[in-house]
Amino acid sequence: MRTLLICAAMIIPGIALALDTEQGAVTTSPVATGLDQPWAVAQLPDGSLLVTEKAGDIVRIADGAATRVRGAPRVATAGQGGLLDITLARDFATTRTLFLTYSKPQGGGAGTALAAAELSADGSRLENLRDLFESAPGGSGGRHFGSRVVEGTDGKLYVTIGDRGDRPSAQDRTLHNGSIVRVNRDGTVPADNPFVGQADVLPEIWSYGHRNPQGAGLDARGTLWTAEHGARGGDEVNRVQKGANFGWPVISYGVHYSGARIGEGVAAEGMEQPAFYWDPSMAPSGLMVYQGDMFPEWKGDMFVGSLKFSYISRLELSGTNAREVEQIEGDETARVRDIVEAPDGSILFISVGNGTVYRMTR
Repeated sequence: MRTLLICAAMIIPGIALALDTEQGAVTTSPVATGLDQPWAVAQLPDGSLLVTEKAGDIVRIADGAATRVRGAPRVATAGQGGLLDITLARDFATTRTLFLTYSKPQGGGAGTALAAAELSADGSRLENLRDLFESAPGGSGGRHFGSRVVEGTDGKLYVTIGDRGDRPSAQDRTLHNGSIVRVNRDGTVPADNPFVGQADVLPEIWSYGHRNPQGAGLDARGTLWTAEHGARGGDEVNRVQKGANFGWPVISYGVHYSGARIGEGVAAEGMEQPAFYWDPSMAPSGLMVYQGDMFPEWKGDMFVGSLKFSYISRLELSGTNAREVEQIEGDETARVRDIVEAPDGSILFISVGNGTVYRMTR
């Protein structure tokens, strides 16, 4: 059995490292190493962590030890698929409810699914695991599942889904491909979703025309933002709006991997412009808008991990626009997969390259 190495940074001399930023050095400390393709992290009220691993395990890190949480869903692990995001319900302290996204086997293929469960009192297992949503079958390959789940301030669940490698399907609203879906916490469709009652449109769809959103988070006003992979160039940050079409693959600031132009160019009537885009592509994954007190100079700024260039992008938000102002990088930021704000204002991020969860503190 693979060994997980747990690092207690406070009691191991010299393990905490300085990472330079424009606001001065910050401290990064490894919380857990030896993880196998970690995908997402969430901190529990007692300070312990839950980390998803792509192959299908949930690892609980507590009191200097790592244990596997029993009862995770069965996942399709081909390509980019597997056990993906984890998010605690806002009322986790009383309900013990958490949400997972994963690639679910579907006949000859797989689709993005959203599940809910309760974590047992001792943290050893998931109880009452149930699917809340499953995307309509729309892809047999192993690409572009998304996939983040965010609980909005309205109490609804927003799930990001990629185009599954089938570009035109992101404009086909009879499929969930390339969309952000919105459901109630019991999996039912909210009556105020934008396409409820329309023929030939799936009612869970909140927005569409997305390529592969692997980052999602709320700002202080409760606005949902996403970070999504473009093709060759054109990775985007988007401010998500009800019923909006974000254009893929009709418009893009990138080009096909062959170098050929994508669709109609960079703009088309009825399609949204990104709040920001990267060219060349940096492969964004994980998105957090900082709202804590540990780093007051960063309050309101967005942080996005880069899988390709191994840095954390810091962006300033202004209305509907975003602007990259800094790239935070060091040995610790090797292929950043997820980045979240902890309750105390510290920042947790996952380095897939190092198989490590780090905590960033003042």
